[in-house]
Amino acid sequence: MTNVDAGAPPVLVRVSRGGFMESAHRGLIVVVDASGRLVTALGRPETVVFLRSAAKPLQALPVIESGAADRFGFSPAELAVMCGSLNGQDFQVAAVRSILDKIGLAPSALDCGVHPPSHRPTASALSKAGQTPTELHNNCAGKHAAMLALCVHFGWEIAGYVRVDHPVQQLILSRVAGLTDTPAALIGLGIDGCGVPVFALPLKNLALAYARLARAAASGEPQAMARLMAAALAHPEMIAGDERICTEVMRAGGGRFLAKTGAEGTYALALPERGWGVGLWLEDGHARGVNPTVIEALIQLGALSPGQAKGLAAFHRAVVRNHRREEVGRVEPIFSLQI
Repeated sequence: MTNVDAGAPPVLVRVSRGGFMESAHRGLIVVVDASGRLVTALGRPETVVFLRSAAKPLQALPVIESGAADRFGFSPAELAVMCGSLNGQDFQVAAVRSILDKIGLAPSALDCGVHPPSHRPTASALSKAGQTPTELHNNCAGKHAAMLALCVHFGWEIAGYVRVDHPVQQLILSRVAGLTDTPAALIGLGIDGCGVPVFALPLKNLALAYARLARAAASGEPQAMARLMAAALAHPEMIAGDERICTEVMRAGGGRFLAKTGAEGTYALALPERGWGVGLWLEDGHARGVNPTVIEALIQLGALSPGQAKGLAAFHRAVVRNHRREEVGRVEPIFSLQI
């Protein structure tokens, strides 16, 4: 596989029709261990990307480290939902509501905005019942509940908790800096879809943070990180939801790894059995390219067997159909990782 344009990211996924390539998805893959050693890469590991929702496990970690999780008695499922990009399904809404009940706040305290559930059957059921979505259905409701738990635990003002200068956001920025070995002053900041700060840093440093999550899951240390990983691995339904790649691939893998979407092409994996972290980024930000890249990377890295991947064909090697429902093309990964 070669790059058409000098310096352009390599082609990871090919879209074909009639045996010819119709379009392609370019991107980067970086695999590192917990020491930061580069295991393998396609493209430039130093490329700066926005972590978006791939940062959620890192943002949730202070809930355990601070003692808030024990103080409020958060369950493993509730810790997992803090890491998730949620479908807005009923069981996820219930988990977020439970967190808020435990810290004594109403759903209106969530300052993440309102949108319909991403899970279409849930959105349809809500509409048929004559109900409107609330903040509890936001895909970042779990992350925001975690931030509110920290505010209550430390006695910080609830109002304005989304601002970059608020103590909870400064605490999170500090932990992201530490986990990624990136000085806080060098982390680029933007505003995420839910209104809180979002971080930009080299893809290899995102992979490093996930390698540290992987090592903790395998070794049990540090305990807070291991506890968060245990919760996430035990509750893949809280990481995304039904029919979403994160949840479905974690289910297929039997809880052996963490798969976490970001947005706009960013994705991260923690592989405890290898002690590796993986950072992925698709240049065009399109899920059509991200999904097959994730599945193929897991297969090539030995985290997912071809047999386990069979049930994930819609994500891995999607069929292109015309309006007559005839197969007219394929969406296929074409990269090779050298391990």
